[in-house]
Amino acid sequence: MRRALLSFACLLFSVLLHAQTVPPLQYASLGDFKLESGSVIHDCKVGYRTLGTLNASKSNAVLFPSWFTGKSGEIAAGLGPGSYVDTTKYFVIAVDSLGNGVSCSPSNSASQHGTEFPQFTIRDMVNSEFRLATEILQLKHLHAVMGISMGGMETFQWLVSYPDFMDLAIPIVGTPQMTSYDLLLWQSGIHAIQADVNWKGGDYTAPPEAGLRTLADIDALAIQTPSYRVAHMNPEEFKKFLDAEETDTIHGFDANNWIRQAQAMMRQDVSRPFEGDMTKAAAAVKARVLVIVGLQDHMVNPLPALAFARLLRAQTLELNSDCGHLVTDCESSKIGTAIAEFLAK
Repeated sequence: MRRALLSFACLLFSVLLHAQTVPPLQYASLGDFKLESGSVIHDCKVGYRTLGTLNASKSNAVLFPSWFTGKSGEIAAGLGPGSYVDTTKYFVIAVDSLGNGVSCSPSNSASQHGTEFPQFTIRDMVNSEFRLATEILQLKHLHAVMGISMGGMETFQWLVSYPDFMDLAIPIVGTPQMTSYDLLLWQSGIHAIQADVNWKGGDYTAPPEAGLRTLADIDALAIQTPSYRVAHMNPEEFKKFLDAEETDTIHGFDANNWIRQAQAMMRQDVSRPFEGDMTKAAAAVKARVLVIVGLQDHMVNPLPALAFARLLRAQTLELNSDCGHLVTDCESSKIGTAIAEFLAK
């Protein structure tokens, strides 16, 4: 899945045309960070990178949180002058979402390592990003928030958590609330990891390879559609493809980090503070919104995003491609044009 999402981001932002030197990683120290559950992440640091220049009125900032398992460096590598988020016009803040192995995570915490690291939510991610924007970068407003996949979920959460803080929002293949189908998919991945005897209740000293290999297989089933896989891969190529996916998953992401971010997505529901009423949640939104979905997305079901868009009377871009969750691999031109035009509003 990690390999696929990197391909997704690179194609979405035409990295081959606009590649630039990735700006240095910086850290915002948040101290003991209190979570929505009441638990605390000790000595929490949030990684981020900035691209472009903040204008004199501080009105051109675009916050871009990372996708599931993604990192700020991967976002930054695909942005630059002339890209869909043109860094000659916008000051982009690429953020490492909680639990990704760069920001405070089960894998890098000295005092709360592994499963001792508390469960967090998408709302907690957004709260950490708000503190980065306000306390560290001294911003009082954002031009836009945008994100892909889990970053799209964070974008939906920004809309209701801090409705006055941005002019625009662009959630891309994200959701305001997971469906039961989504929950089944992500719980299957968690079970695959936890069933591996080498996971050792989260106290492993080497990657639980059997569990991660099964996880990679599950992700490969879901990230694109059956018709795409049949049309784009001969059976003779299957072993090479699956070996690459499994190897990348085993070595690409820490298992406990994967579980904590997956748990955060599974609990996502922007209506929770509004008595479970999506209409009330939508009424709190003040930003203009562009919702981008893949109608054949089997990894993040598009129906809740489209339903929320209707409540918002938001602009939508609905892409009916068998690329599934990686719809922008096939429709990068349409998406790029829509993003650039919307950001210019």
